[in-house]
Amino acid sequence: MISYIQTALLVAILAILVYNYKPPKTKQKKSRRVVLDSCALIDGRIVELARSGFVPENLIVPAIILSELQLLADGKDSHKRERARFGLDVVKELQSNKYSNVTIERDIVKDEVKTDDKLLKLTKNIGAELYTTDFNLAKLAEIEGVRVLNVNELAQQLRPVALPGEQIKVMIMQKGSNPKQGVGYLEDGTMVVIDGAAKHKGKLVDAEVTKIHQSVAGKMIFATTAQTRK
Repeated sequence: MISYIQTALLVAILAILVYNYKPPKTKQKKSRRVVLDSCALIDGRIVELARSGFVPENLIVPAIILSELQLLADGKDSHKRERARFGLDVVKELQSNKYSNVTIERDIVKDEVKTDDKLLKLTKNIGAELYTTDFNLAKLAEIEGVRVLNVNELAQQLRPVALPGEQIKVMIMQKGSNPKQGVGYLEDGTMVVIDGAAKHKGKLVDAEVTKIHQSVAGKMIFATTAQTRK
């Protein structure tokens, strides 16, 4: 039989354990943050990308970039002045966008002289990514180990590999399901079925795109040879 004293002791021990218990901390996933440079703001496409959710919602605009745009907006060059003013308007649009959280980063990187160097160091210091359309800055960022988001590269990746009426060169690798069809592949692996190209197996032929078929299995291009069109 458990005595009253033993029972009281057990209750006291349990109370102490419950009081001192701390649930294990769960690791919170860091939200992605993107630093915008002047080229990104002047370009303006960041607004639509932010609205559609194609970029992280946490957008960072360094104060040095705002100063750079303000300087250009007050300058004598009318072209640069208009572009800079547009860039400042883009910041306002992003701030009013309910899908974006815009932060003006005022930390100054004192040991760097050039704006690009300050921008890269700031991006690395806060563990963010860089959004820019500046080709040279993007290359430098990659060397520095900074992930770059470039809308120009995105547009290039989303561009159709060919359009109806476009001329393409294809190496015929095999015959198609139709005896007159020849089958080849573009550099990205897209299959091209060319009417009238079966006899050109192993040869490079000129063809004109007639139709593009997109399915869950991928993209397929249909085309005709010059001989077929005559």
